[in-house]
Amino acid sequence: MAHLLGAESLHLEYPTRVIFDSVTVGLNEGDRIGVVGRNGDGKSTLLSLLAGRIEPDDGRVTRRRGVTIGVLDQSDALASGQTVGHTVVGTMDEHLWAGDAKVRDVIGGLVRDIPWDALVDDLSGGQRRRVALAAVLIGDHDVIFLDEPTNHLDVEGITWLAGHLRNRWATNSGGLVVVTHDRWFLDEVCNQTWEVHDRLIEPFEGGYAAYILQRVERDRMSAATESKRQNLMKKELAWLRRGAPARTAKPKFRIDAANELIENEPPPRDTVTMQSMAMQRLGKDVVDLIDVSVDFEDKHVLKDITWRIAPGERTGIMGVNGAGKSTLLNLVAGTLQPTSGHVKRGKTIKVAVLTQQLFELEGIQNDRVSEVIGRQKTSYIAGGKEITPGQMLERMGFMSAQLVTQVKDLSGGQKRRLQLLLIVLDEPNVLILDEPTNDLDTDMLAAMEDLLDSFPGTLLVVSHDRYLIERVTDNQYAVTEGGFRHLPGGVDQYLEMRKQQINDSDKPAEANASNTSGGKPARNLAIGGAELRNAQKELASIERKVAKQKSRIVVLNQSMVSHDQNDYAGLGELGTELQGLESSISSFETRWLELSTLIEG
Repeated sequence: MAHLLGAESLHLEYPTRVIFDSVTVGLNEGDRIGVVGRNGDGKSTLLSLLAGRIEPDDGRVTRRRGVTIGVLDQSDALASGQTVGHTVVGTMDEHLWAGDAKVRDVIGGLVRDIPWDALVDDLSGGQRRRVALAAVLIGDHDVIFLDEPTNHLDVEGITWLAGHLRNRWATNSGGLVVVTHDRWFLDEVCNQTWEVHDRLIEPFEGGYAAYILQRVERDRMSAATESKRQNLMKKELAWLRRGAPARTAKPKFRIDAANELIENEPPPRDTVTMQSMAMQRLGKDVVDLIDVSVDFEDKHVLKDITWRIAPGERTGIMGVNGAGKSTLLNLVAGTLQPTSGHVKRGKTIKVAVLTQQLFELEGIQNDRVSEVIGRQKTSYIAGGKEITPGQMLERMGFMSAQLVTQVKDLSGGQKRRLQLLLIVLDEPNVLILDEPTNDLDTDMLAAMEDLLDSFPGTLLVVSHDRYLIERVTDNQYAVTEGGFRHLPGGVDQYLEMRKQQINDSDKPAEANASNTSGGKPARNLAIGGAELRNAQKELASIERKVAKQKSRIVVLNQSMVSHDQNDYAGLGELGTELQGLESSISSFETRWLELSTLIEG
């Protein structure tokens, strides 16, 4: 494959430390490279070196003659006083860019909801990010460098970007280097991974799943000091191998090697045990939202929502910005009262919210990390084992040198980890996470997920990180058009639902008017007659069966709590029945989704 650019013997040193020491890498036609590594190890610096933004102290960067490069920085430095349209397409005549399918695709995928004539100075941070990304992707570049392109993008935007980059160039042409902590995105887009660590760049074949396997193999053969990180990566690998087949289809390594590594690795969570512990801590009542509605002035944010949250429930919540996700969580947390309806709260619940603003650290900025942790209890139970706060710190990636650091001097990622740890150490039984992946690299995300695996309570997560949602939650819901909808098909069903909503909103008003009855769009039924009636009857039957089985699950959970804990045989029988019911419900929900799609057409 033709060479695009490369770096030879790069050395870069700052007054306090060496960033790279004799690093040599190359980018060829067809390479799609994901860059991972700990925060501060030099990922963004690498992009700046390869793009020619900064010069190395020694070594050189070479580029093939005529190669054009597009760069998305983290800073979103947009020219002040310019409109969105001018920033995206420049001085290009409208008939030229409007007739270009690639340009229309970029505009539709990133900035369709941003006023074309708005000044970039007046945009929000997320809007500025999307405008900056669109301006890069509009260009006809041979090589594109993207630094955290998924920041401020929702699940739909990230999915669109992955599809655009997969199809942007023909096979074996063009080059992409992307720094991101979005692990789903890495697997979807990249065919190579570069890990930046210890002044060097280590290449791996394949996306994130392939990288994890090869790294586990590397760590297994390394010194014993790597054993803790190896165990965590093995758990991550076990999750990847148990996940969707698409995650393991791309890597060109021996699958039996992965199976050997995780042969004795237990599932990430012991669902039965966790539910039992949640029942002990919470009782049977958590929070019930019953026919609740929330209005702000003349705007209906939530309408007639009923949601009964169960002990040990692990739910991911999705929705576009402004849909009402935070409003819903505020109802659960008790910081907001509904306009109508009723919120019933269990007597023993203790809710904690991981916010994006780091409020929990405001009063301890001048304290050292060791002092903050020293004020906690001496031991906790995590995953059925007794563990000290110091061990929890170690699990979250804090080194001994950081224990004497003042909180105000920690990095953004370290503050985020300390914030989560303090919340967990306060032992809430309902934990709400609002975009918890901010400022965390892939290693720290894995460490955070490992900590959440042992959380014995109800977990509610709002995030645009698809990997996180699928990794730590068992059910997904969407806040959409004022309603609250269960998604048996998970993130894929949400994306299909949003695609249909966008298509409907783009239809001309006349077309919508001609296909409506009583103010609602008419359904285009795929079936009719007896077949339709049978499908509707089966759908109703499934809903009754699922409701009955969920009631039985509640009874079983209560039985397990009150059962003699030394009667392992009896507990095993109850656990087996519980797992059978959960498997049956999963099958019913899949069939329910098929029937709903068939009926609605």
